[in-house]
Amino acid sequence: MDMSSSFPGAQVVGRMAAVLRAVSTAMPRGISTAEVARGTGLARPTVHRLLAALTAEGFCDHDNREGLWLLGPEMYLMGTVAAERYDITEIARDHVAALADATGESAFLSVRRGDETVCLLRADGAFPIRSFVLYEGKRFPLGVASAGLAILSFLPEKAIERYLEGRDLAAEHGSDHAPDPLRRRIAETRARGWAENPALIVEGSWGMGAAVFDAAGQPAWALSLTGVESRFSPERRPEMGRLLMHHAHELSKRLRNDQVSPAR
Repeated sequence: MDMSSSFPGAQVVGRMAAVLRAVSTAMPRGISTAEVARGTGLARPTVHRLLAALTAEGFCDHDNREGLWLLGPEMYLMGTVAAERYDITEIARDHVAALADATGESAFLSVRRGDETVCLLRADGAFPIRSFVLYEGKRFPLGVASAGLAILSFLPEKAIERYLEGRDLAAEHGSDHAPDPLRRRIAETRARGWAENPALIVEGSWGMGAAVFDAAGQPAWALSLTGVESRFSPERRPEMGRLLMHHAHELSKRLRNDQVSPAR
């Protein structure tokens, strides 16, 4: 982990932030101390001390029966306050629901947060078979899953290259996420307008995504669809892509008019 030490206490702050992110990705189920340690690369005793300190301040909670850690009430209160500035889920909810209704698939809104996307909103369509690769709170690195690929593809060229040179996505997500295959998919996404994930995360689960742009013209969010492979046939994908592009464009316009920008 690349923890900054540019000022006193920076390492502790970085570690606490990493622990909180690990807990947030496991909500609402919760996460064990060992899982947090594996996810952050920190020693288990260090993780336990940090979790105990965060719990004492209300930022985490502990389920004594299951032995799992969860986000605490202070995170809820802070999130409620921060949502006034950063949350677009109410604006986006109609678009996500319309995509789910029109396609029958599961539709999502994700936000860019640094080098990751975080799923904020999910709506399920009428088709009874679901894909559960993506759910509210789930994080993926940029370039992984259709939402992250859609956002990465429309970043400035230099930013894309810095990211690809600084991340080893293939180690965790497979050779299809090495720099050269990703560059090809980025070029395809730019030419087509929407991103496709042909079962690269879970076999048989497909995804498509379109970037949503902030007031500065940067890809800051994404709308996406996921479902079983048989529902994403070559004949159907163009229409689904056009629907994604339409709603992404309309949502971008609404956010631009409201001058909404995310926390990056």
